[in-house]
This record gives sequence, C-alpha cells and structure tokens, in this order.
Amino acid sequence: MSDVLKIGKYEIKSRIILGTGKYKSMEEMNLALEASGTDMVTVAVRRVKLGRQDGPPIFENLDRKKYTILPNTAGCYTAKDALRTARLAREALETDLVKLEVIGDPKTLYPDNEATVEAATILVKEGFTVMPYTSCDVIVCKRLVDAGCPVVMPLAAPIGSGLGITDRYALRIILEMMDVPVIVDAGVGTASDIAVAFEMGVDGILMNTGVACAKDPIAMASAMKHAAIAGRLAHSAGRIPKKLYASASSPETGLISASGN
Repeated sequence: MSDVLKIGKYEIKSRIILGTGKYKSMEEMNLALEASGTDMVTVAVRRVKLGRQDGPPIFENLDRKKYTILPNTAGCYTAKDALRTARLAREALETDLVKLEVIGDPKTLYPDNEATVEAATILVKEGFTVMPYTSCDVIVCKRLVDAGCPVVMPLAAPIGSGLGITDRYALRIILEMMDVPVIVDAGVGTASDIAVAFEMGVDGILMNTGVACAKDPIAMASAMKHAAIAGRLAHSAGRIPKKLYASASSPETGLISASGN
C-alpha cells in the first residue's frame, strides 16, 4: 500500500509496528524486522541497555536511519513511573515519541486507564507525541483524545495471549467514534488476526510476541506483512453485505436457452 499513517508529525508506511523483545538473538530480531516491512519499532526502555543500565543492547543493533524508534514505558505500574521513563527516553534517544503503558494488574497486564489518562495529559503538555495503550473502551479512548493524544491503541486481547480480536463490537464502536487513527495493540497471534483487524478498518497494528515467539519468526513476520496488505486492500475494496440466504452468482434473466432462443 502506498498510503501512509500519520501520527502527529510522524508518518509510517507499513502500518505495522513491531516490538524488539523475546527474540533468540539480535540477528533474528533484525531479520524479522526486515521481513515484516516495518519502519517503526518499539523498545521497552526499562528492559534494555540504555547508558549504564543493564539489559539487551537493542539500540546498538538497530539502524536508526531505517527505523523510527518508539520507546515504550512497559513495566510501569504508576503514572509517576511512566512519566519518569518517558522523560528518560526523550533525553537518551532524542525523541518526543512515546508508547505510554501504565499497567494496572500484573496477571492480565490490563492497563490502569485512570493513570494512563493522567500520565498522557501531563506528557502531552510537555510536548510528547503520546501513543497510549488502553483497554477496548470508547470512553477511555475519547478521554485520551481529549487529553491531546494523536492516536489511540486499544488492546485486541491481553498482551502476549495470541487470542486475536476478542471484542469486535467494542472495536467497531471505537473505529466509528474516533477521529484519530486507531492502532490495535497486543493480543494478535497470527496472520489471520492481522487481516481481520485491517478488514475492520483499523489504521495500524502493534505486535511483538506473535512474531518473536513463533516457531519461525522471520516467516511469521513476512506472513504478517502480507496479511496487513491483504486486509487493508480488502477494507478499501469494500466487502459484499452478509446475507442469510443464497444469492445466485449467475443472472436469472436474459439467459439463452439450449435451442438458442
């Protein structure tokens, strides 16, 4: 697809945002990123090597001329921690982009929506381009947009679950009511999940586990890319209405009889 997704002052062409965690090696990570066609990658600032901080040397192995880096606040359980992490990322990486995560429950990894809105409001005022991870709740999404977020990122299913889109009706409402891009974040497990999401009209997909933990991450990354293209094309093409009964594919009038009459 030649169209681009605009997020504030940023543009991405692939409409797939890929995570950098859980790969067996840096080489596998880079091959998967290449196969996915992504041009924006997200990195958990608290879990990687940043300055003297311990962790995988992700930034040393990413081509920052090729990929737009989206630092995220994964692992933060309070608005205060998320704010600190976002500010650290801006200082260290020289970017105002941040994927905002404030987790409310360690078992489900569902977001703390109240704390997310609180942190988003502050970060927007500080000049950040905030991409917030949130529940599939239209009210919360509206509050995040009102706070100044240029995009909303409702979860498809719990992080790392691979369940796909578990509440299509809630997602449809969000898509209908939002006047900013909607990026599905978390829960996709395979290419068909991606195709369904784009067929519904989402503007982008963020994923990590579905690719990194596949038996063949590089092949899965390629599958995700093609599914995104197919789903986006299908949405723009416009599917036929669903019907309860059959509808003949061939016309029932104007037919030529066997005798030629």
